[in-house]
Amino acid sequence: MNDFQNSQTRKKVVAASVGIVCNVLLSAAKITVGFLFGMISLVADGFNNLGDCGSGVVSLVSVCIAAKPADKLHPYGHRRAEYIAAMITGFLVLAVAVGLLNESVTSVIDGALNDVGWIVYVVLGASLVVKAAMFVFYRLMAKQVGSDSLAAVATDSLCDCIATAAVIVGAVLAEFGIAADGWAGIAVALFVGWQGIALVREAGSKLLGQAPDERQVNRIKALILSCDGVLGLHDLHVFSYGSGVSYATVHVEMDSRMPAMQSHAVLDELEREVRRTENVELTAHLDPVDTQDEQVTYLEQAVRKAVESAAYGVEIHDFRVIRGAVDKLIFDAGVPFDCKLKDAEVARRIVDAVRSLGDYEVAVTVERE
Repeated sequence: MNDFQNSQTRKKVVAASVGIVCNVLLSAAKITVGFLFGMISLVADGFNNLGDCGSGVVSLVSVCIAAKPADKLHPYGHRRAEYIAAMITGFLVLAVAVGLLNESVTSVIDGALNDVGWIVYVVLGASLVVKAAMFVFYRLMAKQVGSDSLAAVATDSLCDCIATAAVIVGAVLAEFGIAADGWAGIAVALFVGWQGIALVREAGSKLLGQAPDERQVNRIKALILSCDGVLGLHDLHVFSYGSGVSYATVHVEMDSRMPAMQSHAVLDELEREVRRTENVELTAHLDPVDTQDEQVTYLEQAVRKAVESAAYGVEIHDFRVIRGAVDKLIFDAGVPFDCKLKDAEVARRIVDAVRSLGDYEVAVTVERE
């Protein structure tokens, strides 16, 4: 059963529907008046609004798809449909920009000077007011309901405001005998194209798996570290499957002497608290730490210092010692994504640094984080 009873979903549907109606009316007025007065920039702006109708339809369809509950094939729901809609909107904006640029260049080459009637200014002024109102409306709705597709349409509406302003400038210059209609169209096309590229990049980044909000990650870390019995954490990963659908996994370090039932209760309460405060489904893994073995504690501190000096920004965790004729040190090394060294080189430097501490066998797993 679709989630159309949800108030946020209803708001998204209403917002997309309002946009479609407004863009149909603006497109019809601009294209008609533009052809009557031979203004290529106004006709192009009208087709831009017609493209916005397509964006609105895409947004409306995506809202309906995103509202569908999770199923066997999509256990995490369908919320990412809005990312796809935002990307399609970006491509539609780019298509309009290319068409507008082509027509505008032709107008510049022809150098035609058109008469501008008062009805042109009425249509342009009304368009500017409506599009500005749509931008504010979409922007507020996108923030209120957390919709990427509505945020993309808001950006598109802002582009339309600037495009219409450029057309007005061209019309005013035409009153003084300056054939600026084509140049105004070129300026509009370049700006619209730039916005289209930005929309595609942002939506594509989210579809590929954009890094989570750093502020939210820090809040989750602080919450975990504030729990009784928690000594540390590592490998915190947050995954988003669309607005309001986020999952996370983390390794939580706790004293190995703590009873299993007690540590399990701590982790359960931790998962509930993260769900309540951050709306994130957290799965916490327990990493027991032997705090009584002084030799292991000493070795871990020494290895940590050696690794930090060998490769800046690298942090170790899951440190273990297997005793034998030659002690074997096993640990993971977290390497920042912006580290320019290859993983193999990082591992080599770490092994050399640890072996400088003594005769140890080193088993290190390098992972980016």
